[in-house]
Amino acid sequence: MIRGWYIGSSGMNAQQNRLDAIANNLANVDTAGFKRDVAVTKSFPELLLRRTEADGVYTHPFGSTDVAPVIGKLGLGVETNENFTEFEQGSFRATDTSTDVALSGEGFFTVQTPSGDRYTRNGNFLLGKEGILETKEGYPVMGEKGIIRLEDDKFRINEDGMIYDHEGNEIDRLKVVRFDNERYLKKQGSSLWNSNNISGDAFIAEGKQRPKMLQGYMETSNVNVVNEMVKMIEVNRAYEANQKTIQSEDSMMSTLWNKVALSR
Repeated sequence: MIRGWYIGSSGMNAQQNRLDAIANNLANVDTAGFKRDVAVTKSFPELLLRRTEADGVYTHPFGSTDVAPVIGKLGLGVETNENFTEFEQGSFRATDTSTDVALSGEGFFTVQTPSGDRYTRNGNFLLGKEGILETKEGYPVMGEKGIIRLEDDKFRINEDGMIYDHEGNEIDRLKVVRFDNERYLKKQGSSLWNSNNISGDAFIAEGKQRPKMLQGYMETSNVNVVNEMVKMIEVNRAYEANQKTIQSEDSMMSTLWNKVALSR
C-alpha cells in the first residue's frame, strides 16, 4: 500500500509539470513568434509479478496441465521526461510597419545580447534612437555585416532578407540562421533561444534552407487556446484521480493499523 502512495504522487507531479507548460503557453498566446511547449512523460520500468510456489505444472488424476506462474505486471508510476517544443509555423498578421519582419519557414533571426548572440522568431522590431534595428528589449538585430544601422524607417526588405534604403542602396542582409538539431535549442526568455552542443552551432541559412522574409507582417504564436484549455481540463481530471488514489491508500492503511492495534 505504501507503494501506492509513491505511484500516485509521481502521477500528481507529472500532471503539475504538464499544467505549468500549459499555463506558460496560455500566458504567451499573444507573444510574437512564441512556440508552445509540451510536457512529455515516461513510465518507470514495470515489475513482473510471479507466483512464488508455482512451477508452471498442475497435476490431476487425468494427467497434468500447464499453469502460468506469471500473475501480470505492476506499474511504478511516471516521471516528466522533457519539455518538448513544437516549432510549428504560426500564422501571419499584417502590421503595415516597416520594422516588423516575419519568417516564412524554418530559421531564426540573430540578435546581440550581453551574453553573446541569441536567436529569435520574434520579428517585432523597432528603430532605436541611434538608428539601430533592435528588439523591444533593446537587443540589436544582426546583419551579415554586423549591427544593422538605418537612417529612417523608409527602407525595404525583400524575401531573401536584403535591406535597401529609400534610394535603392543596399545596406545589409538579415542574418538568419539554422541549426543541425533545432529541437534541442534552449529557451532563454524574452523570445530568445540559445544553442548548445546537441543543437550544434548556428550557420547562415542559404538556398532552400533559407526562409522567406515578409516585411510588414508578424508571426503570431502557434498556441491554440481551445486545445490548451481542453488539455488543462484533462490535467485537472488526471490530477484528481491520482489524488483520490492516495486518499484511498491512506484510508486502507489507517484501517489496517487500527485492526492491528485492536488485535493486540
